[in-house]
Amino acid sequence: MHFLVRLAVFLSLCGCSNAQGQTKEEDTEEVKIEVLHRPENCSKTSRKGDLLNAHYDGYLAKDGSKFYCSRTQDEGHPKWFVLGVGHVIKGLDIAMMDMCPGEKRKVIIPPSFAYGKEGYAEGKIPPNATLMFEIELYAVTKGPRSIETFKQIDTDNDRQLSKAEIELYLQKDFEKDEKPRDKSYQKAVLEDIFKKNDHNGDGFISPKEYNVHQHDEL
Repeated sequence: MHFLVRLAVFLSLCGCSNAQGQTKEEDTEEVKIEVLHRPENCSKTSRKGDLLNAHYDGYLAKDGSKFYCSRTQDEGHPKWFVLGVGHVIKGLDIAMMDMCPGEKRKVIIPPSFAYGKEGYAEGKIPPNATLMFEIELYAVTKGPRSIETFKQIDTDNDRQLSKAEIELYLQKDFEKDEKPRDKSYQKAVLEDIFKKNDHNGDGFISPKEYNVHQHDEL
């Protein structure tokens, strides 16, 4: 994948995480998933921290009106996002777990897992709206928030990421890029990563701050 895509995802805020307590509505509502097509050969399924590439269309369940179509946005390119860290609404994070590349699903998402009582005026979604999505997954890869990537960056295996470790990881990524970057640019990227992820200001990024702390494998 192109360097800038990987970098943009790496710089995303951990503050968007969905690791929050459930409301009373969430206790009684659930995301409904209908598998429309699942490939016979499926060696890898999606999980939290994976980087997914997918197309999805969104409809209001009440009247079937379409409010979003990824095929008409950004010249119709499929969307890249990290699963389970709040890049999409909570209902989609739930609905796209355990999917195979090539799989298609139809999902119904209640308001408490979508835009709730406030709705989303800019997206033409009214308050308390139940949403329906048709999803087609194209690719599942190890994302920048994956356990494997955390371990790859954590060269001294102390379960926290230092500036030196992330700087080394970035340097290797810069070397893969088509355009050379000077040291000032690399330093600015490094500072931005810590500004957005080192929430306690101790100079390290912990598994929790990296947002992989709910995986058993780490």
